[in-house]
Amino acid sequence: MKTSRTLGSAAILAISACMAAGMFISIRAQAAHAEEIVPLSALDLQKMQQGWGEPKIDQSVTGKPLAIGGKTFAHGVGTHARSVLYVQLNGGTSRFTAKVGVDDSQRGKAASLDFRVVGDGKTLFKSGTMKPGQAAKSVDVDLRGVKTAILLVGQAGGGIDFDHANWADAQFAVTGEKPQAVDPPREEAVILTPKPSPQPRINGPTVYGCRPGNPFLYRIPATGQRPMTFAADNLPAGLRLDAKTGIITGVNPPRGEYAVTLRAENALGKAEKKFKIVSGDKLALTPPMGWNHWYAHYGRVTDRTMREAADGMAANGMADAGYQYVSIDDCWMNAPEDSKLDASRRGPLRDEKGNILCNKNFPNMKALTDYIHAYGLKAGIYTSPGPFTCAGYCGAYRHEAQDAKQFADWGFDMLKYDWCSYGGIAKGDKSLEALKKPYILMGDLLEKQKRDIHLNLCQYGMGKVWEWGAEVGGQSWRTAGDLGFELERIIDIAMTNAKHREWSKPGSWNDPDYLQIGYIGNARGGGEPRPCPLTPNEQYSFMSLWCLMASPLFYSGDVPKLTDFDLNILCNAEVIEIDQDPLGQCARTVVLDDEAVLFVKEMEDGSKAVGLCNRGEMEIEIAAKWSDLGLTGKQRVRDLWRQKDLGEFSDSFTANVGRHGTFLIRLWPVK
Repeated sequence: MKTSRTLGSAAILAISACMAAGMFISIRAQAAHAEEIVPLSALDLQKMQQGWGEPKIDQSVTGKPLAIGGKTFAHGVGTHARSVLYVQLNGGTSRFTAKVGVDDSQRGKAASLDFRVVGDGKTLFKSGTMKPGQAAKSVDVDLRGVKTAILLVGQAGGGIDFDHANWADAQFAVTGEKPQAVDPPREEAVILTPKPSPQPRINGPTVYGCRPGNPFLYRIPATGQRPMTFAADNLPAGLRLDAKTGIITGVNPPRGEYAVTLRAENALGKAEKKFKIVSGDKLALTPPMGWNHWYAHYGRVTDRTMREAADGMAANGMADAGYQYVSIDDCWMNAPEDSKLDASRRGPLRDEKGNILCNKNFPNMKALTDYIHAYGLKAGIYTSPGPFTCAGYCGAYRHEAQDAKQFADWGFDMLKYDWCSYGGIAKGDKSLEALKKPYILMGDLLEKQKRDIHLNLCQYGMGKVWEWGAEVGGQSWRTAGDLGFELERIIDIAMTNAKHREWSKPGSWNDPDYLQIGYIGNARGGGEPRPCPLTPNEQYSFMSLWCLMASPLFYSGDVPKLTDFDLNILCNAEVIEIDQDPLGQCARTVVLDDEAVLFVKEMEDGSKAVGLCNRGEMEIEIAAKWSDLGLTGKQRVRDLWRQKDLGEFSDSFTANVGRHGTFLIRLWPVK
């Protein structure tokens, strides 16, 4: 006989709880089983932007085993600061894990970097400063519901030298759509600068340096409806002005200062500008402005290329904005017959008297400079103190005096003197004496020519050239390597260059390399010009920061292909005024946090130019406080890109600044 038993309510609840718990465990087990692991290295790493080299799978950036703090990792990605990778998740990823740190190959070196993971604009992980030899830090971030993640490696002080970064054992736990590496967000190329007024406006510097007795050439840069007539009050004896073209020519006056008033008039109005001619020992009393062929045309440059650039600058407004020089870089001379260059660029290096010979693409250098000078523009040329140039063409070694005279006789007004093969002559000697030697020689030779020739030292910042460049006869000097290889670092490069601000002054300019927007070639391959890879925000930052630093403004791109957007960046008169200010000061930096930095530049009239710069990957709000700017009291603030007054502010000014953007303002005290 069976016994029946009725379950009480407590027992029923207990069984239900057990069943629910079991079901929950089952669901978790199924979910865990459904998760897929996707290594970071499985993504398209060509989308990763970095400051040097290429990202490496399962290796450091230099191809060595991944190692952090004495521990080796079989899997991961090696990169180099500054490094950025956008990853589209669309809510299908639950976690990201990794071990991060400086690669052990950099032990004993000045590496310093930090890692961050950002999800939909919010920082989810921040490593803090990491140094060589430090143990790896663990990354474990919840990405559930996140649409876009950004993996960042930043510099944590100093430059990016030796900043070899490892994302070891880096992987995504995926429950839905797989992660995908993508390009940074696209930006619309918005023209901010109003068209120049049809009424006359005289642009360019207010001061001009020259040496007594040499030829004088200056084109008055002016915008406004043509025809326009020009005049000049108190022009020194020996100088004459063409009233139709605005070109002043003649002979530099005797030593002294000459106060001139420049005038321009058309049917719609008149303009005038004070202009001081200083005849003495110094050239380049404001940073030089011009164009250089290198980053567009490389070894394809010809006489026609140069003439087309001069034509374009005269027609598109660049000359009216103050750009003066039309400069040839490397590849105008002959290369040795046994080189692999095309036949038009090979031949005898010098004639029987030792004079340097041009290749077949440059049939008549004097005719070329005459063509450039006819526009009131100046001509620049290039060579190396070594036996060969960087591209393998004839250099100036042991023919320096002949070449200096030849450049002057041809009519050139600037020389870029590039270290190149001279390293073989110096035989590894990096003493200051050895670094200065070739530049002292050429500087002395150029000063003896019957022509004002600006000397640009191109030796990539060796031996802290900014401290002695003027001493050896230079007017400007490169402070770092070729910018074409690291365009994505323009903000970091500007911050590093600004550290040398003490040596920026009239006649002495720190040169962080050329402006590269519009159509430019690929520096790594020397290819045909293609659209600049920088975003619109980055291009505005480029020009803003170079002007705040009082840098030489040399555009290096394809002049005939410049668009209205490009010209709006290159030719904004109020922005260029910041660069050409006669005080000649480079901006100081005020670092507010990891993303925001201020560039603060003192101006001759007592105003300040300020760049509110966003180094980060998302739009942020940046406040420029008077306490950081060295200001007190009410200030009138003007937006220089939009050429628009923004009002009067008492204690600070705040703006929203997009990814890698710079909001450029000028402030005057309210009286």
